[in-house]
Amino acid sequence: MKKFTLAAAVLAVSAAVLTGCGSSNPAAETAPAPDDAAALSMTGAWAKAAEADGMTGAFGTLENSGDEDLTIVAASSPAASTVELHEVAMDDDGAMVMREIEGGFVVPAGSDYLLEPGASHLMLMGLTDGLLAGDTVTITLELADGSTLDVDAVAKDFAGGNESYGSGEGHDAGGHGAGSHGTETHGTETHGTETHGTETHGAETHGTADH
Repeated sequence: MKKFTLAAAVLAVSAAVLTGCGSSNPAAETAPAPDDAAALSMTGAWAKAAEADGMTGAFGTLENSGDEDLTIVAASSPAASTVELHEVAMDDDGAMVMREIEGGFVVPAGSDYLLEPGASHLMLMGLTDGLLAGDTVTITLELADGSTLDVDAVAKDFAGGNESYGSGEGHDAGGHGAGSHGTETHGTETHGTETHGTETHGAETHGTADH
């Protein structure tokens, strides 16, 4: 009886040691991955009201409460076919033009990054529906580590910040290539210069005929 009890005790201690060793590895393997988006927020988010199939800009203040810089590398929205990270910068001719920003939006640690008309902003292209003043559009921001932040921007009427696209940006001339934030393609398409303004109605035979 004594020998059996001693053997049982040894087995129990061995099992306890093995159990303790085995439980340490899963804990290390299931440690939560870093989530940069946890330190990121956006205040005062808003977007320009715009028509369906058009494009619009979204703005606000990105805030980083963490100890490391955060980089936003991409964005998307169910309200648009494409969302790009844009900046307004001077081109070779000295004109201020709109273009995709290289490297994304970098929000400094413990600081903020302003998105505003005439500067860095989010560009929503190919709107699925019209965006009226008072409507809310959801935009998902993706950070360099793959984490995301959903932002709700309220639409409002705004006529400023009508920058032009820079040449060679890959936007077609019928839409984004000649567009601007406030007027989109309507400001440069053929409505303002089509043949109704220059056709022969003013000089055709009705004006000089024998009537």
